[in-house]
Amino acid sequence: MDLLKLSFINPILFFDGVCNLCQSSVQFIITRDGIGQFKFASLQSNLFKDNFPELVPKNEVWESLVLLENGRIYSKSTAALRVAKRLPFPYPLFYFLMILPRFLRDAMYQYIAKNRYRWFGKKDACWLPTPDLKARFLA
Repeated sequence: MDLLKLSFINPILFFDGVCNLCQSSVQFIITRDGIGQFKFASLQSNLFKDNFPELVPKNEVWESLVLLENGRIYSKSTAALRVAKRLPFPYPLFYFLMILPRFLRDAMYQYIAKNRYRWFGKKDACWLPTPDLKARFLA
């Protein structure tokens, strides 16, 4: 599968498949993405690891989501805000936060990312979508 070509058709959101917050976020996006523009895959998937080995952390501790959109890679707060921009009103309003310097936005993102397992929990294995959502997932 050529992810780069696919990302020009559908943005692909890679998320931490064992994180309860991340799974809830994906479900939040799916319910609001009425046109089905987003595709999803876990960061733990071979699809991600094989296509983006340079983005795989050495300790495999995932602290970011990754958005592949129009052939470009976005992570952390930038990825989250670009997702919000594509959702229906009122979520695109959050995109105004892009005016803040990235180091400030990412500092808040990192704070949540570092505490998400403690605050929201973690699963032992990656979440599997229901059969009716399976077409939205690449791996």
